[in-house]
Formats: sequence, structure tokens, C-alpha cells
Amino acid sequence: MIFYKNILKAMFFLGFMVNHVIAMEIKNFSQAVDVAGKQRMFTQRMLKDYTMVGMKNHFGNAEKDLKNIVAAFEDHMQSLYDFTTDTETKKSIEVSQKLWIPVKVMLKAVPTRENARILQVKLEGLLEAADKTTKMFAKLTGKKSGEIINISGRQRMLSQRIASLYMMKSWGISDPEFKTKMNAAVKLFSNSHKKLKKYEKNTSETIALLQKVERNFMFFEMMRDSAIFIPTLLFKKSMTILKDMNSATGLYAKIGAAE
Repeated sequence: MIFYKNILKAMFFLGFMVNHVIAMEIKNFSQAVDVAGKQRMFTQRMLKDYTMVGMKNHFGNAEKDLKNIVAAFEDHMQSLYDFTTDTETKKSIEVSQKLWIPVKVMLKAVPTRENARILQVKLEGLLEAADKTTKMFAKLTGKKSGEIINISGRQRMLSQRIASLYMMKSWGISDPEFKTKMNAAVKLFSNSHKKLKKYEKNTSETIALLQKVERNFMFFEMMRDSAIFIPTLLFKKSMTILKDMNSATGLYAKIGAAE
């Protein structure tokens, strides 16, 4: 009996530690822009993971990643809500909270092509709501760096948006606006990258990351018009760009917080 009690205590402790690690404390508006911007990325990453699971493509362990991102999205949403005292920003987050409820239900169900189409539409709405919240936080910083953090953070979303559109196409889901959406995402990424490169407060670290991202992004541009689909390769490239842009956004947030 004592043995089982000790096991239960250990499990409770581990559970507490996991929750403690996941929980996020936002300390300033620059960080809030970073976190809010990450919510935009999560909407597209969840769709990418959903389609990967649906295709039974186990590269990158999309099923596990999807579960982790669902938990992170909820945690970040609550952290942002707890941090801000601005009434309009809270209302904006409440819109996301309402939109999230049916999305979460669909994400936990077995993926199907039909539901993927519906989920894509719902996630578009959630993306728009998250984007609005991010821009509100960027404005609340009262600094130019707020917009730079916003743009840099949006690059993370675009890397996953391009990948999710590609995965939907790979799964055989027809979208009459596929080319329009893909071209728009690629163009916005390219134009935003140019703006980031011109930022006068770039450091050797941010410059190195931007150069690396630029090299990897060339693959996206090449694959955009290709008739051959290689999901695993695009998945890998999208995660490399995401990782580097996430690092760059974190650095921009630190620059902003120090101003």
C-alpha cells in the first residue's frame, strides 16, 4: 500500500512539474507581442499536423506535436488574458476563446479530408482573431520595435501556413484558392523579410538568423510551382525556418524590452 501511495505521489509531483513548465508568465508588452504572434503560428501548425496525421505520415511525430500545440495554445491564450489590463485587448482575446472551442473538438477527433476543409476555415477565423490581438499588443508597446516583433513573429506563422497549404494539397484536398493563398503567403514572407533585414537595431545574431532563413526559404519558392509533392522534406524545411524565426523574434522582443 505504501508503495502505491509513493507512486501516486510521484505521479502527482510530475504532473505538477509539467504544468509548471508549460505555464507562462508574461513580463512586458514586447514579450506579449511575441507570445500573441506565436498564437497565429499555432493555428497553421495545428492544421499542418492534422493533415500529416490524416495522411498517416509519422515524420516529425505530428500526432504528439498536435497534442502539445493544443495545450500550448490554450496556455498562451490564458497567459495573454491574465497579463493585459486593456479592456479592448481582453475582448479581442475573448473572441479567440470562443472560436477555439469548436476547433479544439475537431482537432481531437480522427482526421478526415472533409473535416480538414471545415477545420481550415475555422482556423482561418482563429488566425484573424489572433492577428488582431497581436497588433493590439504591438501598439501597446508604444515602440517601433513592437511592429518589428509583430512582423518577425508573423514569419513563423507564414512558414507553417505555406506548409499546411502544401500538406492539404498533398492529401488530395482540392482548394480553388490554393495558388492564390500560396502566392500571397510567399510574397508576404519575402517582403517582410526585406523589412526585417533593414531594421537599424539588428545584431550580428539576428542578421545571421535572417541569412539562414533566406537560404532555406528559397526551397519554399522552388517547391511552390512543383508538381511533385515531398511532404517530409517540406515539413523539415518549415520547422527549420520556424525555429530560426522563433529565435529571431525572441531576440527582437529582448531588444524591445530594453528600450
